[in-house]
Amino acid sequence: MKIIMFLPLLLLVWSVSADQTETAEQQSCPQDIHAALRELTASLAVQNERITVLQRENQGTDNFTFFSEQAGKLKTELQNQRTEANQMKQQQHVTQVAFSASLLEQGEGYTGPFKIHTTLVFKHVVTNIGNAYNPYTGIFTAPVRGAYHFDWKVLGRDSTYVGAFLFRNEEKNFLAYEEQSSGFASASNGASLLLEVGDQVTVRLWASSRIYDNENHQTTFSGHLIFTM
Repeated sequence: MKIIMFLPLLLLVWSVSADQTETAEQQSCPQDIHAALRELTASLAVQNERITVLQRENQGTDNFTFFSEQAGKLKTELQNQRTEANQMKQQQHVTQVAFSASLLEQGEGYTGPFKIHTTLVFKHVVTNIGNAYNPYTGIFTAPVRGAYHFDWKVLGRDSTYVGAFLFRNEEKNFLAYEEQSSGFASASNGASLLLEVGDQVTVRLWASSRIYDNENHQTTFSGHLIFTM
């Protein structure tokens, strides 16, 4: 009788475990993560109790070895769900990524020209959620695989041209460019990029061009995570 009752119960426990895992995987939006974690926590508690009951009920029977093996499999599945829950918590943390910075912390001045494309270090940071942007190197490093959006703007003054590229690692992607004979001129651009974990994004001053910034913070670099993938 115990064997007949145990097998349907075992299938039921395994089915609940699989369904909970599939449900959690489908809920990729940040607003669903808390609900998914609550469901996983409830499932883990129920399965842990069932494993304990099954082991207690079947001690001393001829099928103890079989039941122990099945309980071991359930424990493995239980551990997998715990791992998944921890990964979801980590994902919730890294999905909050946004930054915005301007070139100079204070005062006014020119940057450039240089003989080669040179990474601009935007030192005046007003937002850096997730700390993915480094204000000492000018490098944004993707903390998670996903789609990101970036905007950059450069200001020029007097007779010169201004230009700045958006680089993904060492790949030149987009250019913001303008030239003027006198006064001020600005150039801006934006791009959405699919980044892998560890990919680096920079804004680099076009060789031989010169840009300007002052207390109004008009030479800027901003970006944020749109969604994970």
